Amino acid sequence: MASFNRVILMGNVTRDPQVRYTTGGMAVTELGLAVNRQWYDKASNQKKEEVTYVDVTLWGRQAEVAGEYLAKGRPVFIEGRLQLDTWDDKETGQKRSKMRVVGETLQLLGSRDGGSSGGRGESSSRGDSGSLEGGRGGRGSSRDGGQPAPSESMGSDYGDFGGGDDDVPF
Repeated sequence: MASFNRVILMGNVTRDPQVRYTTGGMAVTELGLAVNRQWYDKASNQKKEEVTYVDVTLWGRQAEVAGEYLAKGRPVFIEGRLQLDTWDDKETGQKRSKMRVVGETLQLLGSRDGGSSGGRGESSSRGDSGSLEGGRGGRGSSRDGGQPAPSESMGSDYGDFGGGDDDVPF
């Protein structure tokens, strides 16, 4: 049976991203994203709002771009996949788990100072897609044919994720 694991999120960064590097030189950034949902409740005749907080992990060039251009409060569009992390809690001995998004495409929105321009978003890389795709750096991405996560010894196997200087055809 076929499966599909795709997440599309647009929200505001909840904390300043911190870029770290694996021993192989691969950039890794973790950030929080607040995604708002608004609706009108007919029963109470009021507008309601719900905020969902999502942890996002970015790899490679997109991790570097996030560290350079994103800050708390900045709007961003992220496309990626869900990943379930599991571990044993050292204090209680219980199994713990947490769902996160592994970002594969990152697009900056709004102005550089954090305000929303309401127009076209800034691109986080040059190229014809208007976004930065870094699926090669994630674990088991559908774009990379199910490759494993970059281990610390694999850092040199991953090339530059940046776009070229090709002319945009419009």
